[in-house]
This record gives sequence, C-alpha cells and structure tokens, in this order.
Amino acid sequence: MSQSTNNLASYIWSLADLLRGDFKQSQYGRIILPFTLLRRLECVLKANKAEVLAQADKLANSPLPEEAKEKILLRASKLSFYNTSKMDLASLGASGIKDNLESYIQSFSTDAREIFEHFKFGEFIAQLDDANLLYKAVQQVKSADLRPEVISNHDMGLVFEELIRRFAESSNETAGEHFTPRDIVDLTTSLVFMEDDEALTKEGIIRTIYDPTAGTGGFLSAGMEYVLKLNPAAVMRAFGQELNPESYAICKADMLIKGQDVTNIKLGNTLSQDQLASDNFDYMLSNPPFGVDWKKIEKDIKDEHAVKGFDGRFGPGLPRVSDGSLLFLMHLISKLRDTDKGGGRIGIILNGSPLFTGGAGSGESEIRRHILESDLLEAIIALPTDMFYNTGIATYVWVLTNKKAPERKGNVQLINGVDLFGKMRKSLGSKRKRLEDSHIATITRCFGGFEAVAAEETSTFASKIFETHEFGYRRLTIERPLRESYQFSDDRIETLRFAPKPLNAITRWIYDTYGKGWDEEGADYGVLDSYEDEIRTHIKAEFAELKETQIKDALDPRTWRRQLEILKKARELKFEIGPDQHDDMNLYDKALKATGVRLDTPTKKQITAAVSWKNPKAEKVVKKVHKDTGSNPTYGLFEVNGQTIEYKPDGDLRDYENVPLDPSQSTNSVSEAYFAAEVTPHVPDAWIDGSKVDAIDGEIGIVGYEIPFNRHFYTYNPPRDLAEIDADLDAVSAEIMALLQEVHA
Repeated sequence: MSQSTNNLASYIWSLADLLRGDFKQSQYGRIILPFTLLRRLECVLKANKAEVLAQADKLANSPLPEEAKEKILLRASKLSFYNTSKMDLASLGASGIKDNLESYIQSFSTDAREIFEHFKFGEFIAQLDDANLLYKAVQQVKSADLRPEVISNHDMGLVFEELIRRFAESSNETAGEHFTPRDIVDLTTSLVFMEDDEALTKEGIIRTIYDPTAGTGGFLSAGMEYVLKLNPAAVMRAFGQELNPESYAICKADMLIKGQDVTNIKLGNTLSQDQLASDNFDYMLSNPPFGVDWKKIEKDIKDEHAVKGFDGRFGPGLPRVSDGSLLFLMHLISKLRDTDKGGGRIGIILNGSPLFTGGAGSGESEIRRHILESDLLEAIIALPTDMFYNTGIATYVWVLTNKKAPERKGNVQLINGVDLFGKMRKSLGSKRKRLEDSHIATITRCFGGFEAVAAEETSTFASKIFETHEFGYRRLTIERPLRESYQFSDDRIETLRFAPKPLNAITRWIYDTYGKGWDEEGADYGVLDSYEDEIRTHIKAEFAELKETQIKDALDPRTWRRQLEILKKARELKFEIGPDQHDDMNLYDKALKATGVRLDTPTKKQITAAVSWKNPKAEKVVKKVHKDTGSNPTYGLFEVNGQTIEYKPDGDLRDYENVPLDPSQSTNSVSEAYFAAEVTPHVPDAWIDGSKVDAIDGEIGIVGYEIPFNRHFYTYNPPRDLAEIDADLDAVSAEIMALLQEVHA
C-alpha cells in the first residue's frame, strides 16, 4: 500500500474522532465503511450523472416494468450501478439532512442500495442525527477526494481493505468470524496461484475466483491483487457467497468499488442454498468456520447426499454433525473447473480435525479417501498456533487441484511451518503471531520446488513427500472365541425374580423395600397398589429415565408373577442339573433337554443369561460345525478332531488392527502376512472376521484414511540424565538449607 493510499485511509478513518463518545469502538466501521462507499460511488457516477438523470426523467411516467427501467438506466450510467437523485453529499443541506440522505440512498440501483440496507445504515443515520453528528459526518466525508482520476479502482480497493482491517481490529472479539488475517490470506493466495504461469504472464487471460465463505472479501481481493500485480492485463472475475449480512455488505461494497459485477456476490448459506450451483471456477479460496455444527441444515445436506450421491456435492460421505468443515471442502471440490477446460485449484484453511477425525468407514474417512484416491490433494501446510483473531488452535492450509503436475501425481507434500512466525507487539484477540514476508517466501519456495526438507537443530521447518496410499489402511476385525461357564446356584437363579433391563434396577428396589414378606403362593404376590405413590416418587427422583409405560409394567402384578414363574422353572432345572459349576457351554442345551423341563424361547433366554458367564478358563463355545469346508484358522475355521469348527466370537475381546495399504500386493496377502506376524504370536486362537468387507472394493477389511501430520514430524527429545537432575536437586536443597540457617541466625 502506497503512502498516499495509506494517508487517504487514515483521513477517512479519522471520522472515528467525531464518533468517539457517542458510539462504541466496534461500531465505527459500521458507519465509516458505508459512508466511504457512498462517497466513492457518487464520485464514480459524476461523469455520467447528467445522462442518468435525463433518462430517469424520460422513464418517470413509462409503463415499463422496474426491471426494464433499471437496465436502461444502467446503460446510461455505463457502470454496474446508478443514482437517480439530483442531490449529492455536498447539497444535502443542514436542514432535513436525515430525510435527504435517506432519499439519496434510496435512489441508488438495487444492488448498490441493498449494500446500505445490509449495513443497517438507516439505523446509524438516525443515531447520528439524534446525536447532532450527521451534518458534521457528511461534511467530513464529502471532502474526501475519491474521484476515479485521482484514485484508481485498484488503489481505492486497497484503501477500503485498510478500512476493513481497522474495523476488524476495532471489534476483534468477533473479527475472526468474518475476517481472515492478511498474512494468512497472502500465504494461501500465493500457494494457489503460483503455478499458473499463463495467468501471471499472458495478456487478456480471464480467470475466475470464488470464496464460498466470503466474509468481508479478503480472499477475493487478495487473489485479484496477486494476479493483477504480476499481470495487469489479466481479467479477474470474483464470485462469492456469505451468510452474515454485514460481512456480505462489506464484501459486496469492496467488489463494487473494484469494478466487479456484484451480482456474483450472494447472500445465504452456501451449504444448504448454493446460489452459484451451476458455476465452476479456476481458483477457490476459503476459511470456513472451525468446528461449527450443521444441525440447522442437516435435512438439506442429508437429502442431497441420499438423492444426488456423486452427482451432488456430498457423494463421498458426510462428517459428524458437530463439525461442517469437510462439507465446505467437498463443496469446493464440486466447483473445480473440468480438466478439459483448464482445471481448478483450491486453498482452504482447516483446523486439525479433518486430518484424522473418524475411523475407517466413517464419513470423514470416506471423504479423505475420495480426495486421496482421486489424487486431488497437493499439499498440507501446518501453521503456527495463535494466528487467528478468535482461536489459538492449530490450523492447516490444504492445497488441492485436479490438474497436478506430472511429478506431483500420486503424491502429497506435507510442510511443517509451525515455528515460522514473528510475535506481534500487540495481540488482536487471540492473534499473537504473524507470518512475515520471509516466512511466506520460505513456504511457497518449498511448495513450488516440491522438495523434501529435513528439519535442522536450529529450525523445525521441514517438508516430506508421501505417496497417497501411505495415508490409507485397512481395518481388520479380529475375533477371539467366546468361553462360558454355567451354574444353577441359588444366587444366580434368584436374580430371575426381577424383570430384565430396563426394569431390573427398579424392580430390585421395589422387592427389597416392599416385597420381602410376599407369599409366592399367595394372591397378593406383586400387588403394589398401597405403595404406588411412594414408588412413583422414588422413580421420579432416582429413575427419571423410565417412561410411563415402563413404570406401569414395574407396578403390574402380572410382571412380578411372570418373573416368579421363570424363577420356579430355574429351580426345577437346578433340582435336575444340580448346583455345580460346568465349564463347557457346548453341553448346556443337552443338559436342559435331559431334565424334561419345558421352556419357551424368552424363558430360556432369561435363564441362560442368569446362570452363565464368561470364563477365560472355560471351553470355547462352538457356533457351527462345517461338514464340507476345509479349515482356515486365519478366517476362523479351525480343525478339531477331524472336524472344521467355527466358534462364537466374544464381543468383549473383539479388537481391530489397522494394516497399511500396499498396492503392490493383493489385499488378502498383505492382511494375512500382517496377521501372522502381529496377531497370531500373541493370541493364537484369534481370527480375522471375513464378513467385514469394504463397501467400495469388496475386499476383507474396511478401508480408512487419515493424515497424522504431527506423527510424521515428531522429534524425540531424550529426557535429561538422572545424574544431572540429581545434581540440580542437590544444589537447590543446599541453597534452601543455607537460607534456613540465615533465618535461624
């Protein structure tokens, strides 16, 4: 920014001196920005104002619809906006200035007028008028010389950006929601644009740039500025969408000042209402909100995923509702220009969660899988903490494209820049660090050179290059056999007196409190009418999760008598089988049948649950004997006494192994070799569950992807030698003793 533009920005911002005392500091920008826009627009319109007014007079009584009139007036203005008022800031006068200013603003064309409405400028005009400051503010604003022949669109854009920056700093408690720090913008922009030599050098090149979370337009402005600085003959067309009305107004104003077609800047939720649905772009830059849930738009997103699949934006999968970051990333990927039309590039800022959240088969993992298997990811750059206004967490820049250079195909570059920063003299919210130009140059050179860089003793900056499959793994489900014992002991069968979950705990309490004297053969067994109010009070206090139908079941004598019948059946079985412990559950059904006691399925299920338990010393429980199948212990088919046996798995012993992907070998050979080396030596009776197959490739095991960034750059620092620590402790102890002796003396 030149000294003259900086001086102009300072002059305009000096309006804050007038506002001080009557307005909060966080409100200054809400007044200064629309006033600046108003002054710039009238200066730009001045050249053709007479033609617009003449055309407006002709159309005054025309039957044409307003839309048609607006098109005629836009042609007369030779711009993307106009104003049909005969007034300007210099002629508003002191008397009735509020009404005159409001009328002046209402005379703008729709797009320009909408900006002032979203600024809620009318409310601030009223407040300024009430404070007797409106006339003074107008006088100061009208004296700013913002004529196009004095300050170009480009320089005016820089001035407006400086005003936006000052506004963000003056309200830094919420700035991070709408404003990305300029150093982060500069880095991301340079990473995304640096490889497009054609756009940066050739004359007449047209490029589109898009931000789905446009905020105040910082990324759009920086992208245009980056290209135009290197190639003034290039044509940049900006597109964006923003949810916050005030940020939308600022962005639209900035684009209007820069001469952009502001109809390409949209207001609304990008994820649920994509207002540029049919467009694709050359460049996309975004800093979506970190960790924001998408519950409000959950139905819209899930419907698009289910109905459109890969023809929509969210085909690969959906992340958990608590964090929508990856939804924005998939949205951007869907907007990449087709490769036969030149392709596109993406720069997006994300927190650490999208790198690793979600195991194999989860929505997050499937999204990462789609990105990596489609070879869209070029690089991820780790930034220092404390870089943003409203959060100090770790953040990363992802760079993606569908037009990778040949040497990058099938590879991903990870760059560790966490220690590249300068400390700020004054914190802005949570922002305490900034990237210096030298840091940005270091990162971009490393990225552009596509080179591995080893960390040094004096610097942790490093770069590593991986093949895309190195972030993938196949999750195998490892089962172990169920081992159970059973015993018809009094303690175990007595538990059958009580209803199973969810009524088990409350029926135990009811029996312990009111049922100890019940006669099992009496007609009043389980009758609780006299205690219902007391029981309901206790349930309300201790078992609030129970529903009314469940409470009624707990109070119903039929529930108690049904359980009593089951208890009596178990007693019959005990009489026949005896109270001894049996450690082979495979003989259980045979033992029951031998008793002659008839059991229906629900009764048998309850009794079995009561008298059996898992016992690591018991025999394995057989699920099935396979007659025409050979043994394959790796997949749970064991040869026992000439038979092929399949055992029931124990869910409590179930485990998972993540086997790294290796495309050079078949899936099963990789998995089986890993299993033989890492599992069988430790648990010889384990097996791979062959029924768990991947939904996409149909192979055994579920494919997952994660990018464990910190693990790849972890540096082990050995602890200090114990002798050195002991020596330090001795020295401190001696110092303490010397001080104590001085006190005694």
